[in-house]
Formats: sequence, C-alpha cells, structure tokens
Amino acid sequence: MEFHSGISTYIESAAPFARPILNQLRTWVHQFCPEVTETVKWSFPHFEYKGRILCSMAAFSKHCAFGFWLESVMKDPHGIMEHSQAKSSMGNLGRISSLDDLPSEIQIRDLILEAMMLIDAGVKPEKKKTGPVKELETPADLMEQLQSVPVALEFYQELPPGQKKEYILWVTEAKTEATRSKRIETTVLWCSERKRRLWKYESC
Repeated sequence: MEFHSGISTYIESAAPFARPILNQLRTWVHQFCPEVTETVKWSFPHFEYKGRILCSMAAFSKHCAFGFWLESVMKDPHGIMEHSQAKSSMGNLGRISSLDDLPSEIQIRDLILEAMMLIDAGVKPEKKKTGPVKELETPADLMEQLQSVPVALEFYQELPPGQKKEYILWVTEAKTEATRSKRIETTVLWCSERKRRLWKYESC
C-alpha cells in the first residue's frame, strides 16, 4: 500500500471532522483495489487503476465528497449514488459530514469493484449531450453589486452563458439571506480577480 505524500498532507490540512472520513475512504479504496495508485489532480485526491481515474475525494468547509469517474455508466446495484443529472453536490455520495453518512463497507466495495471491472473492459464515460445554454437573467441584487465594481462587472459580462449560470444558480440556491449576501460578495470578489465559479477545480 503506497500513500502519496500530497494526499496525506491534504488530509492532515482538512477540517477535523473531515479527516476520519477521508482516511476511511482512502482505506477502503486500497482495501478493495490493491493495485490502486494515488495522485493529486485539480488540487484534490484522485485514485487511479491501470492508468485511469477510478475515483476521487475532496473536503470542504462542512462536508466531504467522493465520486467515481465512470459514474455515468455504473449500474449502482445498491442505488446509493447521485448521478450527473440529479447531483446536489460534487461527487456521487452526496454531502458527507460524518462517518455515519458513509455507505456500508459492502456497498462501497461493490461500487469500487464495479468501477474496476468497467476499466478492465475498456469502458469510457458517456459523453454528455450538450446543446445551447439558455442564458438566465442575473438577479437584481447580484447585478447591483457587480455594477459597483467595474472590473468585476466587465469580467462577468465576458463570461459565456454557461459560466454565468454557475454563478447565478449558486446565488439563487442559497437557503438564507445571509448566505445569499455572502455568495454575492464572493462572486464580486472572484469576478474582480477574473475567476470563474469553479476556478478551484480547474487544472493549473
């Protein structure tokens, strides 16, 4: 079992609640896929099998995420995965805030073995059907704050519809006014720095 120092550092730097979750997921991946190798891509941990991405995990301020590269073609025998069209968060297992939120060992084993089998068979992820992205109307409160910072507004207006939509949905899906205000503030800051909504996950 070979551990990547970058992933060890990532886990050690995560919030206290996240460390046991990430360590458990890491242990399970090595347990059920002894040939797995570890790497860091897009700033978070990935696990590869025979040179292809098997799965990945990430830690955020209040939850962790875990997902499979081939989720679009996995049968998910236990019915526990969130697939692309129904995702509420990054990954396929929803928002994992404690060890109690993890699937059982048998369930995660079956998912890992299925993903390995698909890689062995040379299966590729399904290509997402894409079409024109309908441009959403920018909320008035967001636009007002953007207009107060010209460089942020300029960058925002340069974004294609799909990337504007990422910001708009992030703001409008906030559960409270306080969260919405904070997200608007962050949107303006990131746009002033010419950053897209998901800039943290973009390849350097």
